[in-house]
Order: sequence, then C-alpha cells, then structure tokens
Amino acid sequence: MTVSMKRIYAIFQKDLKDLSKNLFVSSIVILPVLMAFMYSRMGDILDLHYLIINLTLASVTAFIQCAVIAEEKEKHTLRGLMLSPATLPEILTGKSLVSLILTIVTLVVCMMITGYEPANLVLISFVILLSCLFYLALGTLLGLLTKTVVEASVVILPFMFLFGFGSMLKPLVDDYAILGFVEYLPNTQLVELAYKIESGLGFGSLWSHLAIILTWVIVATILTIFVYRKREMDD
Repeated sequence: MTVSMKRIYAIFQKDLKDLSKNLFVSSIVILPVLMAFMYSRMGDILDLHYLIINLTLASVTAFIQCAVIAEEKEKHTLRGLMLSPATLPEILTGKSLVSLILTIVTLVVCMMITGYEPANLVLISFVILLSCLFYLALGTLLGLLTKTVVEASVVILPFMFLFGFGSMLKPLVDDYAILGFVEYLPNTQLVELAYKIESGLGFGSLWSHLAIILTWVIVATILTIFVYRKREMDD
C-alpha cells in the first residue's frame, strides 16, 4: 500500500479552508496564549510551563481534531471520503496536519511568552510530539463518535479538563485513593519526565514515562482505527 502525498495535501487544504471559516473552532488557540500571558508574570516555574503545554495539547490538538472530524460527519462528507480512493493512513494524516501545525505554532508562541527553555530541547520536542499523537487520536475518536460540531464541543470538555489540568490533582492522590489514576495520565507523565530531564537524568530514568505515554498513543490509535472501520462499514 503506497501513500499519496497529493491526496494527503488535498485533504489538508480542504480542512485548512474549512477551519478558516469556522471561527468558533479556530479561536480555541487563543485560550492557551491568554493563559501563557497570565502565568508569564509568575516566574520560571516548570509546573506552570507544562500547565500551558498540556492545556494546548488538550484544547488545540484534541479539540480542533475532534471538531474537524465532527464537521465532516455533520456535512455528510466523511462517508464519501471513506469510500474514496484515499487510504486510511492518507485520510488520518491529512486530517491531522492542520491540528498538528496549529499545535506546534501555539506551543512555540506560548513558550516564547512564558520564557520556557528546556534543558534538552530535542528530547522534550520528541516527547511533546509523541504526546501530540495521543491527542490527535483522542480527537479523531471523539469526532467519530459524535454527530455535530456542537456535540463534539460538549463531549470534548471533560477530556480537556482531565488532560489539561489533571496533573494539578496529583497532590491530592495521597488523601484520595480514587485519584490514583492521575499519576498515569499522559499529561502527568509529561510533567514528571520534564522534571527528570531538567535534573539531568539519563534515559534509564525516563523510559518508564515514555512507555506509559506510548501505551496511551497505541491504545487510542487502536480504538480510533476500530471505530473508523466500523463507521466505514455502516450503511
């Protein structure tokens, strides 16, 4: 199976054009930027930097991806795309590029505002990109499970809170055992990994966090492909 860059680019162009007309969805990028301005005055605190980063991943990446897929369903064009010569990798790649590019731009702007300079930019960039894959899969999954952009906007909200602000619940884990799952969330793992990188620790101390994040990516991707295939076979 070959991947056609022309088809991917065509899908990307279409989504970019549709998104530029939908200010309700595209304006979500303002949220993390405003938060970055608010917290930039509070000093160089790693938790605050990653609050902005996780919020960007949960809002920009997942929300926009979810809305893009839901809009296709609302306009009844997703079914036609599924039946087109475009393959699954081409469709998902093309429809993820807009969300990914907006995420990268928003992250760069926010990091410039807050003045965040990672101790190891290459490694941090890799882990954030790996995290992006999870949020893209999550957004695609939720978009496939909803019927309209408005419905998708409501469904995504709990996930935006959990993965955007969930790491703030970690201090409560010792007092409330029910919150133990917070330690294994991808956003929490990203913060813990960042602290270890800032401390100069090697890969031996980082692999467990990478493995947990990768597990989230794999599970979300499998679920997304399963639901996509099911929608593809539905009448």
